[in-house]
Amino acid sequence: MRRRGWWWFAAPAAAVFLAFWLLPMVALAWLGTETRDGRSAYLTVLTSYIYWRSLVNTVLLSLAATVFTLLLALPVGRFLAWHRSFAGRSTLVALLTFPLAFPGVVVGFFIILLAGRQGIIGSLTKWISGEPVVFAYGMAGLFLGYLYFSLPRAIGMISAAAEGLDNSLLEAGRSLGASAWRRFVDIELPALTPALIGAGAMSFATSMGAFGTAFTLAAQIDVLPLTIYNEFTNYANIPVAAALSVLLGVASWAVMYAAHAYAGQRSGAAA
Repeated sequence: MRRRGWWWFAAPAAAVFLAFWLLPMVALAWLGTETRDGRSAYLTVLTSYIYWRSLVNTVLLSLAATVFTLLLALPVGRFLAWHRSFAGRSTLVALLTFPLAFPGVVVGFFIILLAGRQGIIGSLTKWISGEPVVFAYGMAGLFLGYLYFSLPRAIGMISAAAEGLDNSLLEAGRSLGASAWRRFVDIELPALTPALIGAGAMSFATSMGAFGTAFTLAAQIDVLPLTIYNEFTNYANIPVAAALSVLLGVASWAVMYAAHAYAGQRSGAAA
């Protein structure tokens, strides 16, 4: 009976895993082995400066967005966790999570309205200096779009983790004369490390694969999701698009694996 019950749940899960993840991934990886002009798509991707530049742009931009997301989300999440009853808290939380209601294309449109050719910043700088400042269509604009998209999720994860922190540990540190900074570094930060890692991994993976925001804003730079789209749609170069997709997945996995390994070393050292 136990074995029958186990297979009753395992078989549908295995079928979904096989149909929606394993088989498409195998097919994607296999497409990259197709040859054109005597070279496989993987070799073409790995030896092309254009594709490497697109990958480096995507990784650096995603890392920058992740770092700034955590730097901004940490104090905000802690504030929401330690101040649960001030007037206007629900309104503030609603405003902070408001970006979750919009897809990436709308987020990109917001950035254009802020820093585009006819945006608020451009109009103000043109009125002040005679020359408009426009940065919506490059790295800065895409960085703001990724930041806008990642912050609400990171704030929610960090706030939830901070609410679960054992207050007795903080009280013990205070009674022993530890300053607020020492209590944060020695007690809060280690306890919040799993949430920070999770929020950082989510922010990085979301930024690496973001298409709607990049499609709206990336007129002056190359990022990997747009490169894959162009190879697949505009040039019908499906093997190269497949190889680039595998490269995108491997790069995302490698950075997240390194982050988790570093966090594991820190936890082991602390223990």
